[in-house]
Amino acid sequence: MLWIAIRMLTGDAQKFYGLVFGIAFSTLLITQQLTIFVNLIERGASGVYNVSSADIWVMDPVSRTTDIAYAMPATALDKVRSVEGVAWAVPHIRAQASVRTGDGDLEGVAVIGVDDATLIGLPKRMLEGSTEVLEQPDSVIIDDVGATRMFPDQSPIGERLELNDQRAVIRGIADAIPSFTSTVVLYTKYSQALNYVPGTRNRLSFVLVGAEEPAQAKALSERIEHETGLKAQTRDEFAKDGIDFIIENTGIPFNFGITVALGFIVGVAIVGLTFSLFIRDNIKQFGALKAIGVTNAKIRRMVAVQAGLVGLIGYGLGVLGTILFIWGFASNPTFKGFYIPWQIPLISLASVALILALTGWLALRNVLRTEPASVFR
Repeated sequence: MLWIAIRMLTGDAQKFYGLVFGIAFSTLLITQQLTIFVNLIERGASGVYNVSSADIWVMDPVSRTTDIAYAMPATALDKVRSVEGVAWAVPHIRAQASVRTGDGDLEGVAVIGVDDATLIGLPKRMLEGSTEVLEQPDSVIIDDVGATRMFPDQSPIGERLELNDQRAVIRGIADAIPSFTSTVVLYTKYSQALNYVPGTRNRLSFVLVGAEEPAQAKALSERIEHETGLKAQTRDEFAKDGIDFIIENTGIPFNFGITVALGFIVGVAIVGLTFSLFIRDNIKQFGALKAIGVTNAKIRRMVAVQAGLVGLIGYGLGVLGTILFIWGFASNPTFKGFYIPWQIPLISLASVALILALTGWLALRNVLRTEPASVFR
């Protein structure tokens, strides 16, 4: 009987392909939009992820993310270093500045000052040059996405910039996770960064801390808060704050939610209509099967097999389409580092199962109400 159900389904090629297209399109829309959404909001934590060596971030109590921080006095560094359990603590400055290129173009950039001695605060990998270039005067390292934006047709190495009336020379390119706004990022030594950004009484944005026992980082952050009066968060906590800030203060979740909902609705509409037409056109065949003794339970299994076959093919094509989309734009700086979290295909699978269950149930009602005698009228 199940083989008959498959032959009935594939025998009407137009409706079969229509069902597959409906599921594939719905899966593609849901999977692709959720993938872009997750990757975008994770960029709210890029500033934290790019500093992998810090176990704890210490900041002013009103600071919220790496981009929204209130500067602290320089004495905060000594306070943090005096707390028991702190293996090391280094200064970290993050500030906005304007840069003028050799061609006269003006660009807003983020200046990040890393510890002079250890260079803690730089991304792990360098694409061009080495971290040692910061030993040279007026040296800065640019992030790879920023290099593509500012110098799309040439290598930025050796380019001279005017950074708030100060000279800066690009001598390296860092492999960094782009920020949510894809702002150009320039890395330099902390002492040099103080010259690049506008002067204020307090300049220290964060104190990066390494714990003597990384597994006890949470307890150490609470101790730092208690003894210094500053805000201290573990790396994961601070990264989550950056993500939450984007979710709470932008329209991204709402907009992507609408698109995902539309994908589900379109799937229900296309699959439901096509499935209903398929059942209506084959109502006599189902009636004939009931006339020869096929029970309603077997009819349900036949329709379930038909829905399962369509769902399996359509779901596979939709996920494959998302993979090809991510792969096709992998070279685009906007999509750098994009990946498909394993939870998203499961969410898409659950959505497809719900679409098929809903549309299959609606279409099946006519079959179950069909009287076998109606075939012979």
